[in-house]
Amino acid sequence: MKRNKKKFQGEQGFTLLEIMVVIVVLGILFAYVGTNVLGVSDPAKQDMAKIQMQTFETALKMFKLHNGYYPTSEQGLQALVEEPSTGPATKRYQPGGYLAKKKVPLDPWDNEYYYRSPGENGDFDIICLGADGQLGGQEFDADINSWDLD
Repeated sequence: MKRNKKKFQGEQGFTLLEIMVVIVVLGILFAYVGTNVLGVSDPAKQDMAKIQMQTFETALKMFKLHNGYYPTSEQGLQALVEEPSTGPATKRYQPGGYLAKKKVPLDPWDNEYYYRSPGENGDFDIICLGADGQLGGQEFDADINSWDLD
């Protein structure tokens, strides 16, 4: 009487490790799709805009400390990432600029921030136009102003 060398020949299952890897991959996929399809909520976008504006304020203060003036409206926030070629001359422009990412980010709704200097509410004004991308508005369409930040 001969016995089969492999009792379960041809029957293969998944190991616990393989199942765990599939679960992790699915979790990552759902997280990625969820944030890209559903998007980030408007309150979170408002908070992100405020944080970005505070970062601009800090960078603008460093720019003034080095150069003696805030960038003009014409130079704009772009002066924080590349030395201005127009307007007043810079004295000690920081090599690499004043923003870590080396570019001026768009607001969370993919619009540019509005910058003016001298501002109507201080040395400079920075305005995020909100979800609608237009001046004014209510709730999530309302403007976020640098002079109103905490």
